[in-house]
Amino acid sequence: MASIIAKPGPVLGIETSCDETGVAVYDRQRGLLAHALYSQVELHAEYGGVVPELASRDHVRKLLPLIRQTLAEAGLAVKDLGGVAYTAGPGLVGALLVGAAAARSLAWGLEIPAIGVHHMEGHLLAPMLEDDPPEPPFVALLVSGGHSMLIEVEAIGRYRLLGDTLDDAAGEAFDKTAKLMGLPYPGGPALASLAETAEPGRFRFSRPMTDRPGLDFSFSGLKTQVLLAWQRSDGSEATRAAVARDFEEAIVETLAIKCRRAMAATGARRLVVAGGVGANRRLRAALAGAGNADAFRTYFPRLEFCTDNGAMIALAGAIRLEAGQHDDPQIKVFPRWDLESLPAVI
Repeated sequence: MASIIAKPGPVLGIETSCDETGVAVYDRQRGLLAHALYSQVELHAEYGGVVPELASRDHVRKLLPLIRQTLAEAGLAVKDLGGVAYTAGPGLVGALLVGAAAARSLAWGLEIPAIGVHHMEGHLLAPMLEDDPPEPPFVALLVSGGHSMLIEVEAIGRYRLLGDTLDDAAGEAFDKTAKLMGLPYPGGPALASLAETAEPGRFRFSRPMTDRPGLDFSFSGLKTQVLLAWQRSDGSEATRAAVARDFEEAIVETLAIKCRRAMAATGARRLVVAGGVGANRRLRAALAGAGNADAFRTYFPRLEFCTDNGAMIALAGAIRLEAGQHDDPQIKVFPRWDLESLPAVI
């Protein structure tokens, strides 16, 4: 990786790792200038989950119009850009290639640097889009449909994995549990909404792996407990809501317990919570309250930046481009990518 400095100018960020097309323009001096997001939820709803080939084709259809729209909203032309950042992984290989090809083509044509961004680093840095951003060192809880991990952040690019999921991620458990109870796609938000209508305590589900040391997660057994409880129940709407509420309580309490352990183990005083599940209202309330009691402060991105978005990719890319990092002209993506393998920003 050559050490060059991006020319002055805002960075275009492109996110196409799964089923949302995100574009944003970020400037290190002026902040976020514009962003746009297109969700494919309606496209995949009839299948009950993301169909990779359909996701890739829809990115092809929507990406260039979104780039034009975002640049127009920022009052910029493509010649004003100083760099391009794109999600290079992890994610669906076809979807990643759409964003990578567009980004590399733009960068080549404009003779500006481009950099592939780790999707989870984007989530991890998303709270830095806010007015009062966290400064490293901190601990990050990254919770989404594909990931549930605790990361110690010494500096940007200096990451140590503290705990990971052994099976289902928290968001995946939300979605699968919703589906087995007959809730509409996308299941996680539907389950959380239904849980709001019930009082807790009718069902008692386990808090997985909290009865032993360590910071890893496992939610597949909890999902099985919920399935059995639902199959043995009367199947009423009131029971469906009660199951949803107590399942959500189990997930939230498990995540909160692990976060407190991580903060105690590292001695950190700042906790970042990011990823799609970071938008969950009960999780945000539980961890904000935990900070008051346990002498650490919790930082969240705004709700629109919890789910996949271009703003977090533009920010992460701008930081690395300013540090002189960029990629060679090859179009490369990494469906699996170890966060700890990233170079530090010096």
